[in-house]
Amino acid sequence: MTTAATFSISRTENKFLTVGNDSYGYLNSVFNDETYSTGCLTRFYDNDVGIDYGTCSGIGCCQVEIPPRMRNISIEALNFPDSTNYQGCTYSFVVKQGSYSFSTSHLTSFPNKTLPLVLDWSLGENNCTSFESNRGEYACKENSHCNDTDTDFGYRCTCDHGYEGNPYLGCTDILECSTREHNCISEQNCREIPGSFRCFCLEGQIGDGTKEGGGCQPKHRDDVFMKVAIGVGVGLIALFMGTSWLYLIYEKRKFLKLKEKFFQQNGGLILKQQLSTKEGLSRLPTIFTGEELKKATNNFDEDFIIGKGGFGTVFKGFLSKNKIVAIKKSKIVDQSQVEQFINEVIVLSQINHRNVVKLLGCCLETEVPLLVYEFVNNGTLFDYLHNEGQAANVCWKTRLRIATEAAEALSYLHSAASIPIIHRDVKTANILLDDNYIAKVSDFGASRLVPLDQTELATIVQGTIGYLDPEYMQTSQLTEKSDVYSFGVVLLEILTGEKPFSFARSEEKRSLTIHFLSCLKEDCLFKVLQVGILDDENKQEIMEVSILAAKCLRLKGEERPNMKEVATELEGITRMGKHSRNNETQNFEENQYLLHETYNTCEHGESSSHQNTGYDSLRDVELIDFGDAR
Repeated sequence: MTTAATFSISRTENKFLTVGNDSYGYLNSVFNDETYSTGCLTRFYDNDVGIDYGTCSGIGCCQVEIPPRMRNISIEALNFPDSTNYQGCTYSFVVKQGSYSFSTSHLTSFPNKTLPLVLDWSLGENNCTSFESNRGEYACKENSHCNDTDTDFGYRCTCDHGYEGNPYLGCTDILECSTREHNCISEQNCREIPGSFRCFCLEGQIGDGTKEGGGCQPKHRDDVFMKVAIGVGVGLIALFMGTSWLYLIYEKRKFLKLKEKFFQQNGGLILKQQLSTKEGLSRLPTIFTGEELKKATNNFDEDFIIGKGGFGTVFKGFLSKNKIVAIKKSKIVDQSQVEQFINEVIVLSQINHRNVVKLLGCCLETEVPLLVYEFVNNGTLFDYLHNEGQAANVCWKTRLRIATEAAEALSYLHSAASIPIIHRDVKTANILLDDNYIAKVSDFGASRLVPLDQTELATIVQGTIGYLDPEYMQTSQLTEKSDVYSFGVVLLEILTGEKPFSFARSEEKRSLTIHFLSCLKEDCLFKVLQVGILDDENKQEIMEVSILAAKCLRLKGEERPNMKEVATELEGITRMGKHSRNNETQNFEENQYLLHETYNTCEHGESSSHQNTGYDSLRDVELIDFGDAR
């Protein structure tokens, strides 16, 4: 084994060779107290058959590449211990590529001559990055840089581009212009700059001064005109930009004035004035900007529409922090009702009931007011009852709970709100459901506040066919009992799964209210119920709800229960279903009797015998076309 002093051998310029038969050699390196090795072996048995003369192909002579970072090297040349057919020596060595030519004579007598070896020269043990923070030991001088791209250890110094000399003493600028190391058309057209040069044209000439770029040419008068044309062009561009800027300012002021006009027109000043005088309000309505709601709905994109009605369109909106809201855009504005509209916004924003959709605020700077409500994302009770995809939703307990929650919400609006509110458009499409199927009454587009000193209002008849109170249709006198009648129709939908009015049904069944009351008269209530809703456990509850629905549908409003009584009775029915059912047969018979009595009251306005077959006054109610009414 032979060893060498501490140095780096060039791995790109050298090879490690082993010459012999039944021989192998190692090239060892010690770095950071660890030993790394490479090597090769050569072996043959049939004399010199297969030996490639002049090359080190692996038979008689083998060679390998030098791995990187080989320092403190040692070389071992060995014979295989069981070798019997070869008694010569083994030679292992590092040699410059192409400087050794193998011959079979070297297997028995290796020539005694010197072969070249290439060593890598570098400074120190560190690479260039180690001098970025500590340049005290940095050997590269002025106008030079550190280079360690082809060294395994340490670094070298190289003159910067455009400089020459000894980088360890300092490089000097190459004078390209005087040494003709430039591409300018002449030395006169060359100017020295640090580390390089620049070509230019003399006064009165144009061009770039380079041989490749066409050199320099004399200036012509056309250049003057060109400059003038450029100046005029720049002036026109500046004039256009100035005019555009002034136009944008004008349009912006026009837009701001339009927003201010809409804000005043929609009652913005009234709202601000009333908010400034209202003290102790639990929650103030937020005044949103038009731009804020446009951004939330992607400029009121049709893909964001989640509902349409007679009073406006509802969009799904995304406010900041990913807050989802429902934004209602009204169709028209009655200027005579602006003050009342503002009062309703303030009152509705104060409503805090778990079963009433919260009004969060409004935007008044658009052509029509925009109302912002909390978003309820599980559709409506109408969808739950009538959509084909929801046909399996026949759970009676869920329907009874939804009806109870909706009744409690309407009772709150009628009697517990700061100013009583008549909804005026109670229907399943205006009862929203959240993820847990909790009911939330919504859409107060047709609602009216009732002054504390009045019990009824004279209004233009509005509402939805099938839900409208016949007394309200005939007298135009709106009372809270109108909501009670509409809620009675909602109870019928919950019981039957049928729509309130449909031309698809036969004439005698076209009106759900008339058909239902007719079934009460003919003792066939259970035939009109939705298939799958009735079982032995809920029969009594369904009878109780049917009785309550019939009470709500009485022709005279004064004979109907109020919403507080309706909510209380529904709550009682719910609690009844949670307790054991004693005397079930007796209760069932009593309920059948009450159904007959209730029907006769609905038919004639007063209790009468079941056998009385007087005319059905509901059939004489004329169906009125309400145009845009829903």
